[in-house]
Amino acid sequence: MDILAFIHWNVSPEIFSLGPIHVRWYGLLFAIGFLFGYNHGEKMFKHEGVDPKWLESLFIYLVVATVVGARLGHVLFYGWDEYSKNPIEILYIWQGGLASHGGVLGIIVAMYLWSKKVSKRSILWVLDRVVVPSILVAALIRLGNLMNSEIYGVQTSLPWGFIFERNHEKVPKHPTQLYEALCYLVTFAVIQYMYWKTKAKDYQGMLVGVFFIMVFTARFFIEFIKEDQEAFEAGMALNMGQWLSIPFVIGGIVLVVRAIQKGPVIYKNQVNAVRK
Repeated sequence: MDILAFIHWNVSPEIFSLGPIHVRWYGLLFAIGFLFGYNHGEKMFKHEGVDPKWLESLFIYLVVATVVGARLGHVLFYGWDEYSKNPIEILYIWQGGLASHGGVLGIIVAMYLWSKKVSKRSILWVLDRVVVPSILVAALIRLGNLMNSEIYGVQTSLPWGFIFERNHEKVPKHPTQLYEALCYLVTFAVIQYMYWKTKAKDYQGMLVGVFFIMVFTARFFIEFIKEDQEAFEAGMALNMGQWLSIPFVIGGIVLVVRAIQKGPVIYKNQVNAVRK
C-alpha cells in the first residue's frame, strides 16, 4: 500500500485565537448552520403566513435543545460509566462529546413543549418545518467533525482514504464524516423539494418521517465502516449508533404511513397565505 496515494489530513481544528478566545471550525460551522436555519425558517413562516414572532422563541428552543440533548445523549449512551464518577464533567462541553441521536431526542422534547406553549398546533406541524433546515445543520456539523479529525472510519485501501495525522494515524481510514455529510445533503435536497414543490408539508409527519428514514438508514449502514466510539462497543454485533438508529427508521415509516392515511391538514393562516 502506497500511503502517498492517499489524502494526508493534518488540518488544525482552530481557525485563529485572540488571547483566551479560540475560534474553531466546529463552532463556526455549527453557528453558520443555525444562522441558515433561522433565515430559512423566516422564509417558510412568511410563505405560510405564520406569525413571525413564533420564530424567535422557536430558535431559542432549538439551540438549547440541540446542545443539551446532544450532550446528554453522549453522556447517557456512550460515557455514563465515566461521567457518573465525575458528574461535573457533564458540563465540560468544550472537551467534546455530542451525540446526534441525543440532539434529535432533545429537539423532539423541545418541540413538544413549544407546540403546547406557543403554536398550539400538533408537534408534527413544527417538526415538519424544523427538519428542512436542520438536515443542512447536521451536514455542517459532520464537516466540523472532519476538521477536528474525529469520528472517522476503519482502514481502507480506497484512493480517497484519509490519513488523520493529527491523531498519529499511519494508515488511511474511511472519511465517514464526508459520507454522512453527503447523505445529509441528498436528504436536504429531497426534503427541500418536497416542502417547496409538493403538498407534502400539509401531510403532518410526512417530512419528519422521510427525514428519519433517510438520515438514520444512512447512519445505520455507515456505522459498519466506522470505528467504535467507545471501548464497550467492541463486542457488539451492532454498535450503539446502529441500535439507536433502528427506532428512528421504524418511527419514520410509521409517520409516513400515518400521514398518508390521515390526509392533509390545512390551517386557516395557510389558506390566507396562498390567497395572497
